[in-house]
Amino acid sequence: MNWFIDLISNPFLITAVSSWLIAQVLKTIIHAFVNKKIDVMRLFGDGGMPSGHSATVTSLAMMSALVYGADSFEFAVTGVLALVVCHDAMGVRLETGKQAMVLNELVRTFEIVTSKDLPDVKLKEFVGHSPFQVAAGVLLGIANALIMYNVMM
Repeated sequence: MNWFIDLISNPFLITAVSSWLIAQVLKTIIHAFVNKKIDVMRLFGDGGMPSGHSATVTSLAMMSALVYGADSFEFAVTGVLALVVCHDAMGVRLETGKQAMVLNELVRTFEIVTSKDLPDVKLKEFVGHSPFQVAAGVLLGIANALIMYNVMM
């Protein structure tokens, strides 16, 4: 049972998970404000403002830098991970969302033109992030790591 106590008291894990949770709650609130309706599924969804992925990995990297130093192996690993995840969120995942929008529109157009129904498959369009959404996630992750470091360490 000690492993469970260790797990739930791990400051790195708590910081990363709390950054993700804060980002998801903010994303849901912002989405509701912009679209004038509440969509609880945004709590668990990808894409949107701020980037939960970026907040999560950035807070982990920042916590590693604060605890082990910027010259440590731990920071090197988490820092590179953060760069890869943030780049991916703005690159491949953003383009995937754009492609999904085009493909979904093609399916709708095909069904209208041919009067034939295609299999009911709608691709997810919210999967990536704009650079602004990633930057907001990065700032959120840094701020949360600074707070958690001062509270927990």
